[in-house]
Amino acid sequence: MTDNRMNAEITSRLGPSVEGQSSQGVAWSAGRSPATAFSKRCFDLTFAVSVLLILLPLFGIVAAGVKLNGGGPIFFRHQRVGRDGHLFGCLKFRTMRQDSQAALEAHLARDPAARQEWLETRKLKNDPRVTAVGVFLRKTSLDELPQLLNILAGHMSVVGPRPIVPDEIALYGTEAGHYLAVRPGLTGAWQVSGRSDTSYAERVRLDSDYVKNWTFANDLSIVARTVPAVFMSRGSY
Repeated sequence: MTDNRMNAEITSRLGPSVEGQSSQGVAWSAGRSPATAFSKRCFDLTFAVSVLLILLPLFGIVAAGVKLNGGGPIFFRHQRVGRDGHLFGCLKFRTMRQDSQAALEAHLARDPAARQEWLETRKLKNDPRVTAVGVFLRKTSLDELPQLLNILAGHMSVVGPRPIVPDEIALYGTEAGHYLAVRPGLTGAWQVSGRSDTSYAERVRLDSDYVKNWTFANDLSIVARTVPAVFMSRGSY
């Protein structure tokens, strides 16, 4: 399926109210000045370039660890929904087995509790797909460092809603317009509020509230709170 067809499908999932959702959810986007949008983008670029330069040696170490842990590709690229419903390849260091989809389907088929957990949260605490190195990378959030490249490309922002896959759009319900109004973020309200320890409904509420009440000061606060959240590994698995 082409990106254009997928984008059209995403829009169709939201139904005829998508324009109304966007006009309400975009109070953040339409109500802010071009200077505000420009300053947020400048912050994104400055942050991404600075962190990439500082952590370049760490990138090399992590890449070597991923490669030595069973071979295979270093990076994992998966389609996520961006601003206005456009799809992009969200980058991560690979943390899963190369047969991850088959492993997930087999696990969910034989474990009803895991299947229910997956349906409710789209995550598993004990995920059979994750490699030994992947467990460490996820616990420390190092697997998400390549998303700095997504920020440079304009697909993501430093702070915003967590990137979601197309199938998750329906879970946002009437709040989908808020998600689609902005670039998804490397970090955000969900990441500093418990991550996977929170319900999906709470995640949607946090994302929506972030968009509706956006301020640059809040972005800076979330960035500052991300550091201790990562070190404490709260809700990361």
